[in-house]
Amino acid sequence: MIDRLVRHFRPLEKLLRRRGRTREEAEDLIQESFLRVKRYLDEGGEIREPEAFLVRTALNLSRDELQREHRHLYSRKPVEELLVPDAGPGPVEVVEAQQQLERLQRSLNKAGPRAREVFLMHRLHGMTYTQIAAHFEVSPSAIEKHIAKALAVLGEEMMEP
Repeated sequence: MIDRLVRHFRPLEKLLRRRGRTREEAEDLIQESFLRVKRYLDEGGEIREPEAFLVRTALNLSRDELQREHRHLYSRKPVEELLVPDAGPGPVEVVEAQQQLERLQRSLNKAGPRAREVFLMHRLHGMTYTQIAAHFEVSPSAIEKHIAKALAVLGEEMMEP
């Protein structure tokens, strides 16, 4: 029966190589597979589908070898000990930040629509006074006044408890 299986050597090698094995590794795995099939037969085992048995043996050996190669990646510690603590803000901090943003938005609304828009263009979008002035077709000093107005309102509003 082993003689009949020899013709499957090259197709089995190709299969193992497609699964990431080098030629030498594939040949070693196939050789070990043949030895195990022979040992099984010598011990009185019966094989109804020798080709399938050989392929399954080789694939199992390959899988086992990969697991041994990557054993160092696994830990015996419980999952709870492996978890990295979340460094992000907690629920209370998120709510406080949302409230602060809402307060900031209400304050900016009190400064007026143009002052709010100019302030956001400068602070959020990083535009210069000159760029904002060109956008609104006004002088840079007008933009300075809008920024000053927004800052004054923000300063007053944020100082209140």
